[in-house]
Amino acid sequence: MDYQATLDYLYNSAPMFQQVGAGAYKEGLANTWALDEHLGHPHRSYRTIHIAGTNGKGSCSHTLAAILQEAGYRVGLYTSPHLLDFRERIRVNGQPVPEEYVIRFVEKERAFFEPLHPSFFELTTAMAFRYFADAGVDVAVVEVGLGGRLDCTNIIRPDLCIITNISLDHVQFLGDTLAKIAGEKAGIIKPGIPVVIGEATPETRPVFARRAEETGAPIHFAEEEAVRDYPDMEFELKGLYQAKNRRTLLAALPLLQEAGYRIREEHIRNGFARVTELTGLMGRWQKLQEHPMLVCDTGHNVGGIQYIAEQLRRQTCRQLHIVIGMVNDKDVRGALALLPHEAVYYFTQASVKRALPAEQLARLAAEAGLEGEVYPDVASAVRAAQEKSLPEDFIFVGGSTFIVADLLAGRDALNLH
Repeated sequence: MDYQATLDYLYNSAPMFQQVGAGAYKEGLANTWALDEHLGHPHRSYRTIHIAGTNGKGSCSHTLAAILQEAGYRVGLYTSPHLLDFRERIRVNGQPVPEEYVIRFVEKERAFFEPLHPSFFELTTAMAFRYFADAGVDVAVVEVGLGGRLDCTNIIRPDLCIITNISLDHVQFLGDTLAKIAGEKAGIIKPGIPVVIGEATPETRPVFARRAEETGAPIHFAEEEAVRDYPDMEFELKGLYQAKNRRTLLAALPLLQEAGYRIREEHIRNGFARVTELTGLMGRWQKLQEHPMLVCDTGHNVGGIQYIAEQLRRQTCRQLHIVIGMVNDKDVRGALALLPHEAVYYFTQASVKRALPAEQLARLAAEAGLEGEVYPDVASAVRAAQEKSLPEDFIFVGGSTFIVADLLAGRDALNLH
């Protein structure tokens, strides 16, 4: 099989949550343990850092990887979902896993894993852990896929755990209250391993504190830590929500230093300043065009969109244009209620099965007082926004990771760079 045929095989034989949602979710770690044993427990050959949370875990994972790379470490980075290419999920020092490795892994291991019927994420996680060992990484930054307690990344024994925040997302799997979701995320807290909580609420703080006490894990609440100030530090990631991510990482870095990581001030400054160059991160308040300004962001739930909505309100422009689409398993009404009424809207849908039909989104938006036109795909919606905008306008594209993925995939045709 070539690379594309290998991907088709993976997507078809192991359903991908990114595409189909609930049908791809498998609870429990039996397959994960079986794959891990078969592959020789590869994650035991390098150090790891484990990052969970509803929002911000991708930005934190990439930024931390950038800092560690600047410190001279060979760094594995495992994140999800991908935007353009499967290989984005598995990187070493910012470079995606080679196509040849993906092909060889599937060809070599399929006789073992096919009888297990693993999920796409179970198989991808096993591949990532094996690749990091084969590539000789010093440390891997591992982002949780969904939840934490039963997530298949939760077999590692990391040097540090980070839980960025909790908001209502994936409630069909993780629970319908903040406390229940926090209980699932808190499942990554392990005996004796320090944990940093990026953001806590009266509902979630006791859950984290209780789990830490039960496991004997030193717990640090970033909002209460006296983090070191770095005057005039440049932060490449500009989203308003990144302020909390930065504080979370600044609370985590001293703990890594205590654990023996050789991280100095210049590594921290350079890592924060060069995240996208060092790691390949995309879609976080990413500017793709000027005059009119066009920005995209992958924020896709109420917790993420509240920050985006506030940032949009702060834009000084003649007219705000919002290209938006969402998936059908989110709190769509809750997200729409946060968005500014004075914008012109372009309702569309991404090219995934989970996409909420654009017409349905437009109806829900109208109930929330948001007016606009319906477009069949992201490219036509963005093109319409470009045509209707003057140089002093502002175009935002988002509402879903998959909207941003479609935008980036078609950026050449839209003259976006």
